[in-house]
Parts: sequence; C-alpha cells; structure tokens
Amino acid sequence: MSDLFHKEVPFPFVESVFDTMEEAHWHVFQVLTKRSSRMRDYLQTRYADRQPPDHIWLGVSVEDAKGATRINHLREAPAGVRFLSVEPLIGPVGPVDLSGVHWVIAGGESGPGARILNIDWARDIRDQCARQGVAFFFKQWGGIRPKSGGRELDGREWNQFPSNKHALG
Repeated sequence: MSDLFHKEVPFPFVESVFDTMEEAHWHVFQVLTKRSSRMRDYLQTRYADRQPPDHIWLGVSVEDAKGATRINHLREAPAGVRFLSVEPLIGPVGPVDLSGVHWVIAGGESGPGARILNIDWARDIRDQCARQGVAFFFKQWGGIRPKSGGRELDGREWNQFPSNKHALG
C-alpha cells in the first residue's frame, strides 16, 4: 500500500508497473493516488497514441473540499475507469462535477482517534452520484475498528460498481 505517483517513485519504476499491469489483462488493477497532476501527466504521455486498457482503473483520494481539485486532474487522465476514493471523508466535499468519473467510494475513518463521519457529508456524495449517474459504493462508517459502524447508509448498503465489462468479472 503506497502511492505509485509519489514524487520519490522514479518513472522507470512506474513504467515497469504499468507494463506488468497491461500484460496481466485478466486482472483488474485499481491505482489510487493523491498526486493527481503527476498521474495525469504520466498517463497523457503513456497513452498519447493509444487507448488505455479497460482493466486498469485510476483513482484519486478526495477527503474533503480541499481534495476536490484532484477530480479535474483525474478527468484529464486517460483511463478505462476513473474513480474517487472519498475516504476517509473528514469534511464536506461540496458540489462536484463528476463528468468522466465512473465510480465513487465513500467511507469513514477507522483506527484509534478516528474522526466521526457526518451523515450529511455521506448523503451529499451519494445524492450527487445519483443525480449525475455515477456508481456509488459506501464502504464503512468507520470507528475504532473498520467494521465498528457497519455499512448501511439510510437503511441500505450501497454496493454499486461502474458499468464496465471488467467490473462484473
């Protein structure tokens, strides 16, 4: 568990990881980063003359409104599936344009000292996904242990996946 697009990760290493992921087309890979502009720039170069593979999903972390700027970088990145990891959701994200985004995963923080997830923040993200036709997955409420609060939001589990041939196996 690390960030492939961290500034200390050399691009030759990133290249080798992408080469391996492309060869292993029978797997679905999810690459998540907070370094959205570095990811976008790399992908625009790598896939400048070809389509990115559908089985490599690219995502950015958005924990509150300050992280929402990463969504624009993600939208500009060539990817078979683009997703947001809105976890741990530590503040309201506010209105976001989800065009070009296929999936949003939301959830609370877990572990000692976990901050409380405000239900209105989770509802807002879910409702924006519904209005904009984006799959929504609610992972957890969080707490001292990841499963402490369960996975239900307003009386149901939200287990949507992007509509992509690889999402269903």
